[in-house]
Amino acid sequence: MPKVFITRNLPTDLTLLEKFASVEVWHERQPPTYEVLLSKVRSIDGLLCLLTDKIDKELIQAATNLRVISQMAVGYDNIDVSAATARKIPIGNTPGVLTDATADLTWALLMASARRIVEADKFTRALLWHTWEPDLLLGADITGATLGIIGFGRIGQAVARRASGFDMPIIYTSRNPCNKELENRLNAQFVSLETLLKQSDFVTIHTPLTSDTYHLFGRTQFEMMKQSAILINTARGGIVNQDELYNALITNQIAGAAIDVTDPEPIPSNSPLLNLNNLVIAPHIGSASYKTRKKMADMAIENLIAGLKGEQLPYSVNSATLTQSD
Repeated sequence: MPKVFITRNLPTDLTLLEKFASVEVWHERQPPTYEVLLSKVRSIDGLLCLLTDKIDKELIQAATNLRVISQMAVGYDNIDVSAATARKIPIGNTPGVLTDATADLTWALLMASARRIVEADKFTRALLWHTWEPDLLLGADITGATLGIIGFGRIGQAVARRASGFDMPIIYTSRNPCNKELENRLNAQFVSLETLLKQSDFVTIHTPLTSDTYHLFGRTQFEMMKQSAILINTARGGIVNQDELYNALITNQIAGAAIDVTDPEPIPSNSPLLNLNNLVIAPHIGSASYKTRKKMADMAIENLIAGLKGEQLPYSVNSATLTQSD
């Protein structure tokens, strides 16, 4: 039987996979170290990994029997795709399934930051709530505010659909504008990044992390934003320069922020961001619903089995490139 290594416990049944392969699962809460992963891949045929696993060229070259890499995530910036493709190893991911869960969390963060929910919870638990006060924990209005969406793919559009109930004008920026029918349906207008930053009351990030988007948000971008604006990031931590985010928050350059991602992850214990009351931080839980995580795990297993069989992966990152190289 082919040998498979799974780098973490999965929220699904492995029976189907175990009928086809010899399966080893890393049961620790923390991911395997790079050294452990390097030793494991030397003898396996299939790898099911997560974003927290560094799958670089050295590791791929050490995995002499490896036939497939299946990632339980949409993104794959932790994998050296070129190195795997050079070895004709297919890479699978789990696109589409986490759109709604991530859009829901985006709204949870937006509303929590706007209405200062985390601060209010801490205030109450500290027994500081003595009476109703007219100016206690005042927050931002959501209804009628302008929503700026950076990246207008599946998740960005799902966030826009949820905004309709709040009568929010939507402006967005993306590599290319959408068709007019979609824009009209979502009440969305394509604008430049500069215009979006200057006009938005809420700015939410849904673009992939690439060399072009790394530190897309820095001092210049924060200075363009309204002082009353709130930033939400459920994409990747590296898109926002965290030092400049800290400066923008402590100087009231912007009113607040809510992030589900940091750079690095997890956020270091000495990060000054942890001391800010106008920042909500979640531990990368954008897809963390029971239904979504199970579906992601099932898709990753589908990819794994297909790769072990030498078949086309149902959800492939590099299939077109592999075909071209044949």
